Amino acid sequence: MLEVNDLHIHFHGRDHDSVSGVSFSIRSGEIVGLVGESGCGKTITSMAICGLLSRKLASCTGSVKLDGREILNMPRADMRQLQGSAISVVFQEPMSSMDPCMRIGPQVEEALTLHTELSAEERREKALKAMDDAELPEPAVIYDKYPHEMSGGMLQRAMIAAAIINEPDLLICDEPTTALDVTIQAQILKLLQKINRERGTTILFISHNMNVVKKLCSRVLVMRKGTLVEEGTVNEIFYHPRKEYTQDLIAAIPTRERKIRDILRAEKEKTDDG
Repeated sequence: MLEVNDLHIHFHGRDHDSVSGVSFSIRSGEIVGLVGESGCGKTITSMAICGLLSRKLASCTGSVKLDGREILNMPRADMRQLQGSAISVVFQEPMSSMDPCMRIGPQVEEALTLHTELSAEERREKALKAMDDAELPEPAVIYDKYPHEMSGGMLQRAMIAAAIINEPDLLICDEPTTALDVTIQAQILKLLQKINRERGTTILFISHNMNVVKKLCSRVLVMRKGTLVEEGTVNEIFYHPRKEYTQDLIAAIPTRERKIRDILRAEKEKTDDG
């Protein structure tokens, strides 16, 4: 479905590649996690895949194929035909990703406006359906709201509705739950699982939160300093990691026992200082 081969990303003016020789594939219908510490190249890789990386700032070499079609460095006009139709993206910060001066409904409909010849009424009907599928309460009411009138969790659902409205083959989710509290985070993960199960949408889920990836994904790609250092099933990565870097990521996952130890250590330090 998605094949990335020997991807290199070089920002002009730098003396090294930000992403170097990355290769992986994702089968249709999979949910695959791309993990690693901040700055390791996860987001840049995803931006290159979906054609959002500025060619004035960086150059990309290698190959990215979607359903057998080469899409890396394809003409901008052709890439725009894929964006929002074959490929959609859900970003980390919905408030900064949405136009504060536009109502929610027209923003959810945007992919239909660009890629279809549906009437305004037909677009509205599909938008309401997508918002309902994204489990937004009272879609007809939310349709006329502005972003500032909604919570972070509801805005993220609106972003997901906008991403799935044109039934893309590939959904790239870049840290979509980072800005949300734990309860809303769990709801968004269940929603993504539902979209994958009911629509068959392939998902590339980018995160530094290993717990979230463990709950959502079937396979995991581990990235460090612009290269892939390990990949495998969730069980392989979490219970039998081969690379020391992966082992360190697993060891850093917060646990109840570690949180208790940290609290006790902090309390002891306060007592000692006093």
